[in-house]
Amino acid sequence: MRAWALLSAVLWYLTGVKIYVKLHQNSPVLICMDLNRANTETVDPTYLWIGPKEKTLTDNTRISITETGKLMVRDFLEPLSGLYSCTLSYKTVKAETQEETTVKRRYEFMIFAYREPDYSYQMAVRFTTKSCVGRYNDLLFRVLRKILDNLISDLLCHVVEPSYKCHFVKIPEHSLLHELFIAFRVDPFAPGWKSACNDSVDCEDITNRNILKARDRIEEFFRSQAYTFYHRLNNTVPAMHFVDHSFQVVRMDSCRPGFGKDEGLHSNCASCCVVCSPGNFSPDVDVTCQICASTQVYGAKSCPE
Repeated sequence: MRAWALLSAVLWYLTGVKIYVKLHQNSPVLICMDLNRANTETVDPTYLWIGPKEKTLTDNTRISITETGKLMVRDFLEPLSGLYSCTLSYKTVKAETQEETTVKRRYEFMIFAYREPDYSYQMAVRFTTKSCVGRYNDLLFRVLRKILDNLISDLLCHVVEPSYKCHFVKIPEHSLLHELFIAFRVDPFAPGWKSACNDSVDCEDITNRNILKARDRIEEFFRSQAYTFYHRLNNTVPAMHFVDHSFQVVRMDSCRPGFGKDEGLHSNCASCCVVCSPGNFSPDVDVTCQICASTQVYGAKSCPE
């Protein structure tokens, strides 16, 4: 969980900055007062909170506003993103004349819903082969995919977009070798994946945890292949075997529809999938929001014509 989404401390010093709240979590506590005013006596304070779309906020099941002007939004959702402002009104009283003057101060907070990105892993390995021609290459490829799928099936992860090519490789001080360059992606959305969520509203936490386990299992599998090859009981070298140190893995992030990454706009949450702002949308599992002038809501998943 990200610290800025879980702040329970007073946020008077954050007025005017961007705050990120994880989807379905409570917002941090916002204070309608700055630090100097908080350390000074305040006479007859009143607080007026205005939310997105200039809507006056009142205490209810979702919005919590205390008598001292503290605001918290429960179970934060995409449409709750936007500008939150509070006007503090208080009085100054001259001791000698009892003359009263009303003073007003305005504080602003931009709040955005965010999700963790969905992880998948792009992987690559190499196997030696006797020849680039023949059915055994395709057989090894299909068997390997089946082994990997079985290895991670209980995690509801699976291998997608597998492919291979055969190449001639010249290694220093060795003759030409034939090698299969195998690539595949490990995805956490195998058929039935939603059953792992157990009605959790933060399912990406569960799927991301499962895909991390899947990555570790596959990495250990290829590590064991290298160990077995170097500790074989005889000196016979199989024509097709895993090439040690050839395993490569890169994490690939994607965002759910209505969310995207933008390091320039959301530098304090650069790795987050932040809700698309009005004027933008995201229709699929891309990692960026696209421009759409006709969208006027946060979290748009389509662009009306």
